[in-house]
Amino acid sequence: MKIPVTIVAIFLLGISKLFAAPLDTLSITGKLLKAPIYSQIANGYMHYDTITDEDKKLAYQTKAIKYTMLALHYFSRAKDSIGLRGCFNNLSRVYRSQKEYSQAKWFALQSNAISRAKGDVSGIISSLLDIASIKMDIKDYPLALSDLNEALKLSTKNHLNRAESAVQLRFAILYNLTDNYDKGDVALKRHDFINDSIRKHDEAVLAARIKAEEAFENKKKFYTANNEKLYNNLYFKRIASL
Repeated sequence: MKIPVTIVAIFLLGISKLFAAPLDTLSITGKLLKAPIYSQIANGYMHYDTITDEDKKLAYQTKAIKYTMLALHYFSRAKDSIGLRGCFNNLSRVYRSQKEYSQAKWFALQSNAISRAKGDVSGIISSLLDIASIKMDIKDYPLALSDLNEALKLSTKNHLNRAESAVQLRFAILYNLTDNYDKGDVALKRHDFINDSIRKHDEAVLAARIKAEEAFENKKKFYTANNEKLYNNLYFKRIASL
């Protein structure tokens, strides 16, 4: 079977453009492709906490670190700060699971630094919670309290209710670890109150959306019925006039 000349010409033109492209462009394209692929593979191993077999769990953690490091390398070369932050978060989580607290804290701090540089308040709060949790693991309670206070200030100032709820839960954990049960109860009640408020708000928004959709459908049916009635009236009048 002969291949049409036009297709051959288009193919050759594409190949020529590919080889004519600057090496830097091809290199950047390669980085952009490799980074998310390695990241996706790593994410597949980040479910190690669902595995009960300790040897298999360790194998998953090891592979999660391996592929996250590979993704980190290419995200760094591509100067992708969001990709880097995701890698730092994953590495911090795995190392914390392995009780390698120095490494876990270092990667959490890198994530925090990126969020601060980008002015991402939600990211700052999330990383502060991770850092505080690691400090609680190593019984560095005063510094953990400092991180939580900053996270609380940011969440309330920016009206981030879900973030504040998460902060209050960490406060409850910290206060219970330090035998300050009264404050722990207050923090837990605040956490529950915020969650209840969020639930009621979400339910109200959903109910309003359903009501609006029903009203739209009713109007649609009304206008459709009226249009059909008008059309039928005009049709029969025209027939009668013939």
